[in-house]
Amino acid sequence: MNIINILEEIEKVDGEVYERLNPRRAAMKQFYGFGSKVALAALPLALGSMFKKAYGQTTTSVLGVLNFALTLEYIEYNFYQTGLNTPGLIPAGTPALAALTNIRDHELAHVNLLKGAITGSGGTPVSFTASQFDFTAQGNFNAVFTDYPTFLAVAQVFEDTGVRAYKGQAANLMGSPSVLQTALQIHSVEARHAAHIREMRQAPAGGGVTALRPWITGANDSGVPAAAANYAGEDNVVQLGINIPGLGFSVNASTAAFDEPLTMAAVNAIASLFIKTS
Repeated sequence: MNIINILEEIEKVDGEVYERLNPRRAAMKQFYGFGSKVALAALPLALGSMFKKAYGQTTTSVLGVLNFALTLEYIEYNFYQTGLNTPGLIPAGTPALAALTNIRDHELAHVNLLKGAITGSGGTPVSFTASQFDFTAQGNFNAVFTDYPTFLAVAQVFEDTGVRAYKGQAANLMGSPSVLQTALQIHSVEARHAAHIREMRQAPAGGGVTALRPWITGANDSGVPAAAANYAGEDNVVQLGINIPGLGFSVNASTAAFDEPLTMAAVNAIASLFIKTS
């Protein structure tokens, strides 16, 4: 068993394996001498310890991520459900009703899947009802259910934030491949929701925001000043240490070509604006 070969093979599919094993790159290469210091019989146990440190996630941490995701899905589902139940909000005779109904149904499917995953893992799913949410975000969006363009603007912010939130938790699920796969399946659907809502906002009934694109460009392209925190970091132009504009691309193209994650703490701070405390 050659630990150098093992690490090299892992590095082919996970270029950050050394960071996972030790945060100081100068010390990471010490593992190349690891094999000569460990007795052959003890090597499997030593490797197991190393990879547990690199990839291992406790059940509690995985359940925490799942309940975090479930909270976001409850917010989205109840938001769309409330909007669909509000007479006169969604323009009659337009494709919007069918589109928003489909998105609402997707969010409900996500809620039910995550609840089942949490219960099946021995955890207790969080639970919310529509009455526990304040979709005005403490007065930032008072017209959310009386003005259709405002409703779509808030929907876009929710969807864009959800995409970034799932991305931010991917590394925390690496020790649970099946959960990670499910999270990525939801993540891609949320991205499609975000793109479609952005397209709906370009239509005259949606506000005619013709400058909006299906992807995020810059720090906050939503046209919603109160949503600055939701788009924080999206003006990043450096990927893998490479300055993308330096390769000949515009700043807008450089930010639009890469999506950025949001930390759980940042997302929880945003979500707290929509969850009533009493």
